[in-house]
Amino acid sequence: MPRLLALVPYLLARPGIEIAEAARDFGVSPRQLRKDLELLWMCGLPGYGPGDLIDLSFEGDTVTVTFDAGMRRPLRLTGSEATSMLVALRALAETPGVVDSAEGADGDAVNRAIAKIEAAAGQARPSGVVVGTGVREAENTARARRTVSDALKARKAMRIRYYTASKDEITERTVDPMRLLIVQTFGYLEAWCRRAEGVRLFRLDRIDAAEVLDEPAAPPPDARPTDISHGVFTERPGQGEADLVLERDQRWVAEYYPCEELAELDGGRLRVRMRYGDESWMVRLVLGLGGGARVERPAELASAVRRRAAEGLARARHLPVT
Repeated sequence: MPRLLALVPYLLARPGIEIAEAARDFGVSPRQLRKDLELLWMCGLPGYGPGDLIDLSFEGDTVTVTFDAGMRRPLRLTGSEATSMLVALRALAETPGVVDSAEGADGDAVNRAIAKIEAAAGQARPSGVVVGTGVREAENTARARRTVSDALKARKAMRIRYYTASKDEITERTVDPMRLLIVQTFGYLEAWCRRAEGVRLFRLDRIDAAEVLDEPAAPPPDARPTDISHGVFTERPGQGEADLVLERDQRWVAEYYPCEELAELDGGRLRVRMRYGDESWMVRLVLGLGGGARVERPAELASAVRRRAAEGLARARHLPVT
């Protein structure tokens, strides 16, 4: 619903925009955006006849709003949205390498945006929501960010203890910091990992400990920044591919995790195709959905899920509920 409400004023400001570009801005697939536009065709003013409903014009792969049914004003920020924006903008202003400088053009733009949102915050308070300007990230994340910032400023290498969620393991790594990124509200350290011998992204909230070393950071000359235009999850050789059928209550998986294909099924179910780098991670995901997901393929993954579920039941045989 928020996406549908935001689509009309967005498209009005960008007549003739390519559907693929609009989909990227909203963080959805072009196919999903086309479905949203088809739904908008059925929305409008009471009467719901010609001249009442939102009208769109398609030409090739572009779209233009020809009748907005009065939905021409952008949505206002809610209190929680304003707070999130302030936290993210302050992190940008304090992060070396993300903006040119505090006094440069980028820094001025960030500071102006902060001032505007702070000025409007009082109007963005729905009942029961307090917009506080003192919101802070978790202490361990803030500590990791400060250490990373120090290493970047000094151009020093780092030693980190990092939790890899896909493998459910903690490793010690020596890295050569390259830059600090903010992607979809998460902070990342991009660095050359000497252990993996490649460029890696490390989420700040998963860095358990960080130490600046007394040696210069020296990424190899051929180390290149990661292309994050399509998110931080990218296709890599050797990744597995799974087709899952999600029950109605588990459809959130398709919004939370990157999915390549989606197909609507009867009863509100959804078939999705997902890539994964580690089978044990995918097994934990399916089991965590509590029977709300079924593995259609590959057969090896389905067998691994059944085997892990049986092992869990065997360990719990002594409990009354089993």
